[in-house]
Amino acid sequence: MNYCSHCGAKVSLRIPEGDSLPRYVCDHCHTIHYQNPKLVVGSIPQWGDRILLCRRAIEPRHGFWTLPAGFMENCETTPQAAARETMEEALAEVEIGALYTLFNVPHISQVHLFFHARMLQPNFGAGHESLEVRLFSEQDIPWDRIAFASVRRTLQLYFAERRNGVFNFHVDDIHPSPHHHVSASCNFIP
Repeated sequence: MNYCSHCGAKVSLRIPEGDSLPRYVCDHCHTIHYQNPKLVVGSIPQWGDRILLCRRAIEPRHGFWTLPAGFMENCETTPQAAARETMEEALAEVEIGALYTLFNVPHISQVHLFFHARMLQPNFGAGHESLEVRLFSEQDIPWDRIAFASVRRTLQLYFAERRNGVFNFHVDDIHPSPHHHVSASCNFIP
């Protein structure tokens, strides 16, 4: 951040009085600009025993498969965000159920949430962020082409618990693999 969104003056990165973390502070009007983690919200769209996945048409991970998910917008609830993202990416109408997984992804300042979702009809298609959309049974999931660790872990938990017939709520942290370079900017778009 270089300039204040309130007055346009230059900002400095410093620890404001009474705070413990560096923040961007306007040198002119003294507005403190807080930057907080982004919420990425998605669904696990189910039709019978199959799950709807989208093949990404955008970076990062172009061409890889994911559950429909994206950044939560202002003035919407997390279930609304999950339903909206499912419609935008997979053109599928869903009934959002219980929250299933919550993954803290601190190295990119994000929190990923996935909800159970029941497709209302077997109608779907590729939205503008998807190359294709398909229903997959467990044995057909393209595990080597899953885009993100949070999606992989959600699917692994889902299929294991479906076999047991009991679904629990899961909270966990995702850290970069040893081969993953973490950018200081923390920019990432699911």
